[in-house]
Amino acid sequence: MDADLEDLALRTREELSGPADEELHLRLTATEDCDELAAVLTETQRPLWAREIAAFRLGCAGDRRAFEPLVLLLNHRDPGRCVSAAHALTRLGDPRTARAAAALATNELRVAYALTPVRLLAALRAPESAPALITTLGRRLTPGDPHWRVALACVEGLGALADERARPVLEASRTHPRLSAAASAALGRLP
Repeated sequence: MDADLEDLALRTREELSGPADEELHLRLTATEDCDELAAVLTETQRPLWAREIAAFRLGCAGDRRAFEPLVLLLNHRDPGRCVSAAHALTRLGDPRTARAAAALATNELRVAYALTPVRLLAALRAPESAPALITTLGRRLTPGDPHWRVALACVEGLGALADERARPVLEASRTHPRLSAAASAALGRLP
């Protein structure tokens, strides 16, 4: 078992509620049968932890049947689920991932859960990455916005992307105390 799957297995063990769950958990973390894992995604009354393990394993194996469940988990309120979904989506390599992450990062109704999609966009370095990060950061610069961690992740991501289109929003970020140092560093990386 690789380290990422082991972390996922440890985290989800806390959600088990009896011997049947323990047996299923063991089977899902051990099987190499992608069809068995995919079946868990479509069967009724499977717990979320089982669907998460199945989607993670399929995504890491490059099986595109995991794409939609992983995107749903990417925007979950549990940060651990978001991080494991982002890891699996990166390994999946589906061309739809950047567009989905951009939609999640720019969705104002779900901005409280946008941190992982923002970080995923920066890691993907896709054509959708910089425009989505610029849009999201611009919205976070309004006075009193409580989502400064999302803004900081946008600033750091834009610095890593070094996209010249980010210059105006990064300049504006320098006036925010929590973003100033990161914005200055990001501006220093622009061409």
